[in-house]
Amino acid sequence: MNQRGIVIAVCTSERKGMPKEDVSRGLLVKEHGLEGDVHAGNWHRQVSLLSMSSINKIKEQGLEIENGDFAENLTVDGLDVWTLPVGTRLTVGREALLEVTQIGKECHARCAIFYRAGDCVMPREGIFARVLESGPVAAGDELVVL
Repeated sequence: MNQRGIVIAVCTSERKGMPKEDVSRGLLVKEHGLEGDVHAGNWHRQVSLLSMSSINKIKEQGLEIENGDFAENLTVDGLDVWTLPVGTRLTVGREALLEVTQIGKECHARCAIFYRAGDCVMPREGIFARVLESGPVAAGDELVVL
């Protein structure tokens, strides 16, 4: 049986290193990323995903965290995305297809997210993907590991 999760939030920002705003829905564009997001482009980190289980680790420290505060494009519940190996493909909604390209990242400088939250789980548990097939994405959409 395929692993499944639910998109809890769809988040974008106009500047790098800043928390993203939950916009509820968006368009995943083939070989580009989430339309309107600063990180979209022709590279391997077009879309970022972070699990609620990761966010909850920070919330348990008593910090108030909103969806998008770790600069994730898609906040996902019910699936620990950091466990997915590079090369994993997953559908989002009815049309979009993503391929995991990187797990975690190296942060060279403390960003606004770190200063606000006191920690950042994105370097450890966030994942990145490229968009193989375009499609709309919205909170409530199912995410299925193929």
